[in-house]
Amino acid sequence: MSQSSKLAVDAMGGDHAPDAIIAGLDVAAERQPRAFFIIFGDEARLIPLLAAAKHLAGRYELRHCSETVAGDMKPTVALRLRDSSMRRAIDAVLAGDAQGVVSAGNTGALLALSKIVLKSLKGIDRPAMAATAPSAKGDVVMLDLGLNVVYDARNLVEFALMGMIFARIVLGLPSPSFGLLNIGSEEGKGDDTLRNAAATLRDGPFSEQFYGFVEGHDIAAGTVDVVVTDGFTGNVALKTGEGALKLVGDLLRRVFNAGPLAKMGYIFARGALKRLKETLDPRRYNGAVLLGLNGVVVKSHGGTDALGFAHAVDVALDMVAHDFNSHIADALAAMDRAILSDEPVIHSNG
Repeated sequence: MSQSSKLAVDAMGGDHAPDAIIAGLDVAAERQPRAFFIIFGDEARLIPLLAAAKHLAGRYELRHCSETVAGDMKPTVALRLRDSSMRRAIDAVLAGDAQGVVSAGNTGALLALSKIVLKSLKGIDRPAMAATAPSAKGDVVMLDLGLNVVYDARNLVEFALMGMIFARIVLGLPSPSFGLLNIGSEEGKGDDTLRNAAATLRDGPFSEQFYGFVEGHDIAAGTVDVVVTDGFTGNVALKTGEGALKLVGDLLRRVFNAGPLAKMGYIFARGALKRLKETLDPRRYNGAVLLGLNGVVVKSHGGTDALGFAHAVDVALDMVAHDFNSHIADALAAMDRAILSDEPVIHSNG
């Protein structure tokens, strides 16, 4: 990471702001010694917290903001707040003061502000939200997770390219595989939008990495490294997975508290259960990224703690350090060259 890696941070967003935000930045600062943070929020609340954050000393600039985007605020209202910590942090990316922004605040407001202020990259019709999740074979990238409920085949192709590059950077995979989420794995399954997107990906420059269609069970199985779908389906799949993980944890607690023998069994299984807990720890997967914007935007879960927020910061810094958007531009150019030669053209179905 270069000395100039700078992140803008909305210190007032999230259920436990600003305490968890500053504590998380302190953890991230220790792990990322070359990062610099521009912190936006209420200076009266932030100054005492920053004074106690020893790893942040000399590594931040504080910019006071008089307004805060509440968690239940409508995006249309948030758009009118010109001095909110969220708006000012995004504006800092637009102005070139920072290379990315991290916020644990109101998701709808962050999406709306980011799209309006930063706008989409050239060649990207619709940005997408991506995040990682656990699978049987390691972490898997999923997108879109709620940003687009109206889409066409071209959008799915763009999502696939952005997800592939995201997996390279965040998961460190040199040649990640990707598949389109469908109601079946056979080529004839799904609607025209899915089939047209699949045809383009099969004939494109990344065809060797394209697995084809995948089903819901393939997400947890780790069949592919990147699962591509629309925002409605992706959000349902994400929330279903989160609920399933919570259920597993609750059931395990019930089983091992069922009686004396069960508690004794827990003692013998404690080491394995600790490793399982670490693998499934939601803080490891905190940090959903809005891909396809003119700047890095990372959404931290609003209820996360310091360690979870630090992970979201790590994700943002990885994106900045690897110049994510330039790789997006290269991949789009390669795909467009293939389409303009004698490859099939993508048909819009949205």
